[in-house]
Amino acid sequence: MRAAIAGDAGAYRLFLEAVTPYLRALARRRGDRFGAASSDAEDIVQEVLLAIHLKRASWDVTRPIGPWISTIVRNKLIDALRRRGRQVNVPIEDVIDTLEAEEPPDSLEQRDVARLLAQLKDPQRDIVQSISVEGSSVRDTATRLKMTEGAVRVALHRALKALAVLYRSGPG
Repeated sequence: MRAAIAGDAGAYRLFLEAVTPYLRALARRRGDRFGAASSDAEDIVQEVLLAIHLKRASWDVTRPIGPWISTIVRNKLIDALRRRGRQVNVPIEDVIDTLEAEEPPDSLEQRDVARLLAQLKDPQRDIVQSISVEGSSVRDTATRLKMTEGAVRVALHRALKALAVLYRSGPG
């Protein structure tokens, strides 16, 4: 590299040919450690070679070149990971046995909810059923019941307060 900076094109070509396998190994090893796809390694190598070419005048010839190149590899790997975003790819076969099956709703629990809801007045019952049980939004519920969103929120709050009182009072 020193000869290349001094203007020796042949030395520069030899340097690039000699350093490329090292770059490839470094990019793969660091990429594996930080979760980069193995297919990203060659792109990182190309970016590093370009950065070396563009920044070769910034290398201090009195210092070793290895740490300088290693820093460029690290920075290009970080750039590649940022571009890709945070993604983790795990084959489903590796985790299928650990996934929990969704539990079927307890019929006793459903009966308790239905019994408590039946004790509410009509608009409150519809609102609680829609938002808390079925998962509809306040906006959708308000549109369906021809109410304002604020009125739906107030009615939901009052209904949930009434349900809490009914629940604490026990069966019946």
